[in-house]
Amino acid sequence: MTTALALVLALIIDALLGEPGWLWSRLPHPAVLAGRVVGWLDRMLNSGIARRLKGVLAMLILIAGAAGVGTLLASGGPVLEILCAAVLLAQKSLVQHVSAVAKALRLSLQDARMTVAMIVSRDCRDMTEAQIARSAIESAAENLSDGVVAPAFWFLIGGLPGILVYKAVNTADSMIGYRNDRYLAFGWAAARLDDVLNLIPARLTGLMIALLAGQLRQWPAIARDAHQHRSPNAGWPEAAMARALDLALAGPRSYDGQLRQLAWVNGAARKDIGASDIEGAVNILWRVWALLLGFVIAIATLLVLPIS
Repeated sequence: MTTALALVLALIIDALLGEPGWLWSRLPHPAVLAGRVVGWLDRMLNSGIARRLKGVLAMLILIAGAAGVGTLLASGGPVLEILCAAVLLAQKSLVQHVSAVAKALRLSLQDARMTVAMIVSRDCRDMTEAQIARSAIESAAENLSDGVVAPAFWFLIGGLPGILVYKAVNTADSMIGYRNDRYLAFGWAAARLDDVLNLIPARLTGLMIALLAGQLRQWPAIARDAHQHRSPNAGWPEAAMARALDLALAGPRSYDGQLRQLAWVNGAARKDIGASDIEGAVNILWRVWALLLGFVIAIATLLVLPIS
């Protein structure tokens, strides 16, 4: 079985079944396991001198371990490989989490604030309706890239070792890739590696969103907004999503009680948004998933066609 065909099946299984709660109530999720390894490396290495070098060493250890586990699991046959890949994709769980914010927003602001706090790290306690909706849509765009397109891309490139290395690096970036006193040096390698691994997938995600929304002519404007984003990658799907829905994203937001004046994405568009806009973003999530699936099916078909 080709890697492309395995990915087709994994994408479908993930979209149909999502996260098997019964399994993760009994076993730790792979992301949890990766997080434990990152935490251990942090405790063992993040002290004293040469912290940047120690951070590089930590990532080499993490990558070698993830690649080794991936190679071992891949040797278990195609069924195990497909199931593992499906577990490491996040289409249905992303849709569920984002949709939950729209449903909560139709009930009350307080319900919506508690629900959106489960998917974003910014301060949510005093969010307005528009801020809640904007946060959910931004999370949808960024995690479409990080949780669906990028894992699929790296599985297609490197099989289970490839997707596990990506997930391990992505987990490390979320834990130690911060620009603060503790992680500025030690987390440098994790942050830079995550940037590199998401470089192509983030732009592919933005391109697919723009294509499906008929916004390819807006690509120069999408690129301009993406380059203003604090992340070198997250701005691409967010800027494309903003134009697909004809609304403004990003802008000022609060972290740990401090207001940050971040640049607007598509700032001239409407800013008064709500639950229906979140639902529009969910619709785009499924359309991008379908386009991705069709693309992988095409690759799988080409790989099995006889060469004349």
